[in-house]
Formats: sequence, structure tokens, C-alpha cells
Amino acid sequence: MTNRVYVVTFLVVVGVAVLAPAQTFTTLYNFTGSTDGAVPFAGVIQDSAGNLYGTTNSGGDLSCFAPFGCGVVFEMNTAGTETVLYTFSGASGDEWNGPLARDSQGNLYGTSWAAGTNGFGNVFKIDTAGNETVLYNFTGGSDGCDPMQGLILDESGSVYGTTEGCGSSSDGTIFKVDSAGKFTLLHSFTGAPSDGAYPQNGYSTVDESGNSYGLTASGGAHNHGVLYESSGSGTLTLLHSFAGGKSDGCLPLGSVQSDKFGNLYGTTFECGSHNLGTIWKVSRKGKETILHNFAGGASDGCGPQAGVVLDSKGNLYGITLACGAHNYGALFRLSAKGRLTLLHSFDDSDGAYPIGELLRTAEGTVFGTTVSGGSYYDGTVWSYVP
Repeated sequence: MTNRVYVVTFLVVVGVAVLAPAQTFTTLYNFTGSTDGAVPFAGVIQDSAGNLYGTTNSGGDLSCFAPFGCGVVFEMNTAGTETVLYTFSGASGDEWNGPLARDSQGNLYGTSWAAGTNGFGNVFKIDTAGNETVLYNFTGGSDGCDPMQGLILDESGSVYGTTEGCGSSSDGTIFKVDSAGKFTLLHSFTGAPSDGAYPQNGYSTVDESGNSYGLTASGGAHNHGVLYESSGSGTLTLLHSFAGGKSDGCLPLGSVQSDKFGNLYGTTFECGSHNLGTIWKVSRKGKETILHNFAGGASDGCGPQAGVVLDSKGNLYGITLACGAHNYGALFRLSAKGRLTLLHSFDDSDGAYPIGELLRTAEGTVFGTTVSGGSYYDGTVWSYVP
């Protein structure tokens, strides 16, 4: 396959200043790079008791993909104590273990990129006893390959997701896998100008009618990525094709957030007035509004990959991969009136380069991960209490 889009690091040289003290920021856990895992590309999810669950990209069994390891699935209690629930092997996980979903019985579901019996990724389930079941191994053909996004669960136990590559045009797919492991291809992306290509990072969001909303990093009318709506049967509608340049964003990555009116929110990694990414809003009729153009430097972020989360007052919270006071990324809040505030600038000692999607609880606490930094430079799990 060719023409894939991969975004891992984004470094910009900036000046140094501190906008706001991080008095409510806490590093909950520092990954050591050993059996506990390392490099969490995805964010975390939470159960009703407050326990967090996530995956790491490396660490675990260091003989797997030696000497880096193939990652783990972990649980973390409210005190920041980690328990490894499952350690990936080369057959079950290798490179880029994605975000998790959790059902009402406590089973965890996820995807691994470049894993499985065929080396094209898989869909897995981890039960409450830590046993893994591989529900589906991608073949690299019309079914897709290299899943990078999180899964959506329905009441029947089926999961819905995307692959970043392969399919009929090598532009990725949308799929369904039921509880018995039966695979159904819902859509095969065909790329520009009439379709998206290469969905990456985060989750899709689902409305009450079962329609899902997601992003692709490429494709669309300008080949700068799209926001799409997909019905439960896989009928796809393009809601917005990102135009790039100074007036729009490009390379949209991460999760899509919706409000009670059906408006959708997210971020782009690049383009906008400073070519450092944007925060956008798209109405249910497909009208886009740019809410913020990232400017970089000490007082702003740059290169967001995770999307945003929304509170009841209309404020948006998100992270940028780089910039901020120390150029290791930042946590931000964008008010309903469009004012951006940096809530925390990562300084490497407390984490560096946040990529994974954010979790915001009903009480307002925000949880996230970093892929680097911390005590052992293998990433962190952190929280922020407003």
C-alpha cells in the first residue's frame, strides 16, 4: 500500500513562557518500559468505580518485537496503582494497540495494528479474568488492514470500527464484527474526490438513531480529509471536505464530539492560518465554523491529534501534541465564546507529546496519556481537576 498518512511526532521550536500554573494537574502513573508497558498512544476509559483502562504500544513481554515489547492492556485504580490485565504477543498485538471499549459485563474490546495471524491487525476481546479472544484477524484484502481507531459497541455485542488501509481501493474500510466473530464489510473508502481515506486515531461518535460520525485523514473534494456520517448499514454521507490552506484545516485526526443540537466538533493536525491545526465545528447541515487557529509558541498549542471533549457549558477541552510553554504539548480549554486557555503545558518530567483521546467525567475531571516523558521517558497517565 502507498500514500498512507502517519503522524507520530510534531516538533516546533518555540519561545518559553508559562501561561498558567498546573496546580490541579496530577501525574497518576509513570510507565517504566518493562512489564507494566510503555508508550500509550491511546487514551483511557473509566468504569463506574472510577478505575481506568487503557493500552500501551510497547513494553510488556520485551521478547516480543524485541527489545521493545508489544504492549499491554492495563487497569489503574483511583490511587494510580496499575494492574496489567493482558500482555500482547506478536500474534495478538504488535504496534499501535488502539483505544478500548467496555461492555456492561466488564469485557474490554479493542484493535491492534499490524498484528494477528496475518500481520494485518485484529479485533480482540479481553474478559474480566484477563483472557483474550481474537474476534477477527484482518486479511489485508477487501476486508481492510491496520485498524487504528477505537470500536463502537451495540446492545447485541457486535463491534463497529474502521481500518486505516486496504479495502477495495487501499483507502481503508468500515466494518462490523459480531460476538461470534462474523465479519461484515460496511464500507470501503475510495478516496478523493467523493469519499474519504485513511481513518486514524480516536473514536467515532454515535447518535440515537445509530448513525456514526467520523473522520478520515485524507480524501474528500480537496484530498485534505473529511467528516462523514455512516448509517448502521454502512451508507456513507460526506458532511464536510476539509479544504486546507489558511481558511480551513487539513489532516483531521482523532475523535468527533457532538452536542445536544447535533453539531459536531473536532480538530485538524495541520493547515489553518498558521498551518498548525484548527478546532472546528460543523452543523448538522454541514456548515463549518473554525473556532480556533492554533498559533504555536508558549501561549498556544500546535498539532492536535485527539479531537475535543465538551462540557455542559459549551467549553471544549483538548490536547496538542507540541508547543505550549515547554514544546512538549499542552492541555487546553476553548470557552463557548472562543477564548483559548492553556490549562497545563507538559514539561517532559510530567509527560510529553499527548496523542490519545481525552476522557472527561461527569464531575469534570479530565484524564489522558502521553507517549513519552515521565520518570522513565516511557509515557504517563495523568488527570486534571478544574
